[in-house]
Amino acid sequence: MDRPYRILAVNPGSTSTKIAIFEEDREVFGETIRHSVEELSAFPTIQDQLDFRRETVEKALAEHGIRLEDIDVYVGRGGGLLPLEGGVYEVTDFLAEHASRGMSGQHPAQLASQICLKFARRFGKRAFVVNPPDVDEFDDVARITGIRGIYRESHVHALNQKEVALRFCKERGLSYKDVNLVVCHLGGGISITAHRRGRMIDSNDIIKGSGPMTPTRAGDIAYMSLIELAFSGKYSKKELQDKLNKKGGLTDHFGTDDIRVVNKRMQDGDQYAALVYRALAYQIAKYIGAMAVALKGDVRAILLTGGLAKEQGLMDIVRGYVGWIAEVVLMPGEFELEALAAGALRVMRGEEEAKIYTGKPVWQPPEPHE
Repeated sequence: MDRPYRILAVNPGSTSTKIAIFEEDREVFGETIRHSVEELSAFPTIQDQLDFRRETVEKALAEHGIRLEDIDVYVGRGGGLLPLEGGVYEVTDFLAEHASRGMSGQHPAQLASQICLKFARRFGKRAFVVNPPDVDEFDDVARITGIRGIYRESHVHALNQKEVALRFCKERGLSYKDVNLVVCHLGGGISITAHRRGRMIDSNDIIKGSGPMTPTRAGDIAYMSLIELAFSGKYSKKELQDKLNKKGGLTDHFGTDDIRVVNKRMQDGDQYAALVYRALAYQIAKYIGAMAVALKGDVRAILLTGGLAKEQGLMDIVRGYVGWIAEVVLMPGEFELEALAAGALRVMRGEEEAKIYTGKPVWQPPEPHE
């Protein structure tokens, strides 16, 4: 082209829709559009929000004088798909249809591919999704549990984790497909993942619940204790799910998911806050150690990203536990919109080939012998 590629990135969340315009890898416009509970409650299902979210994107762009027809490629978060390998996927009718059905569960991210496909069809352009939440690259041995027929699943912050890994490798002159990394997305949810030569071979489960506690999630709890809670008569199924997955962790301990508030209480002499603060760091470090074992100790670097990576005191404690394993690199914040644009740009430049979604899960459990 005789000008930079213009890319629209779309990332629908539970209460917001994030959009950005990139010229090549430079963001030239970005906006987070907030949605009230009242707005969203008008839609019985997430899929029913499709036209509302699409019109929201169109309105925001129009208000800033940005014409959709001037965009060269549309790229979205992805979601609602069956397990697939990581990479950049062309949005086809089949992919969009699976997203509309929420094949892996209902989440606003499933709307992104459909919105992008509508824009692409309208203006004769291309649409992609990049490392959607449904990425599954686990080693088979990582899937097995102690209950026959129950398997561990890959639920990871794939988009940000892959982007952070690629950025680190580019900065160091390395190939992502030639090195082993432990990448830790530390936010409201925490995923700590072993990346072996470009594949995420093992991790904790951010959806069904495992790993360290987080600002909002309970993390690992002995199952007999959970059984006691479940049959205590104190909680309905939904109430217990919320307690574990939305109101657990720091929120259950302190009534807030803000690590800065916990830090302030600790600095003011609250010994319980200090204990939980250290415990959070300790649990993060333990899972880093587990992922280092999954990589047989061959770890080039430990990458710490997400909002909690901005909490220097917490990161110092983590580093004290795991610094002997490998270099610890802080890459705070999230790079999801940047990751979407970067993936689309690699394809448009011919540096990477877009994959086609087949709808065939990457793994099927073997039939056990009696």
